[in-house]
Amino acid sequence: MAERYSSFAPGGTAWLLQRITAAFLVVVLAFHFFQLHFVNHAAEVTFAGTQARMENVGYFVTMVLFLITATFHGVNGVYNALVNQGLKGTQKKVMLAVLVIAGLALVVQGIYVAIAMAGWT
Repeated sequence: MAERYSSFAPGGTAWLLQRITAAFLVVVLAFHFFQLHFVNHAAEVTFAGTQARMENVGYFVTMVLFLITATFHGVNGVYNALVNQGLKGTQKKVMLAVLVIAGLALVVQGIYVAIAMAGWT
């Protein structure tokens, strides 16, 4: 039988954060789905409605945390998948740098949009 390999060290920080972010994302994604498909049906979601929701500090903070958590979870998952596929040495360092820069750019842009949607610019 093939031996199982994972770049996550069981009990390590990256391993733990991947699980914590997954649990958080399940809860917030359920909230997000409920909010935008049951409370506000997709056809009723408008720019003005989004602005109104983002003006609520609790909703704003939840969505920003959703963005940060999803970005970390995705970047960390992609990086570890690449490491599991055999990425090593310089390629591993370059890919980590590219993913971190892309993740930070996504978070900065997302927070900027959230702030603009909340009318705080």
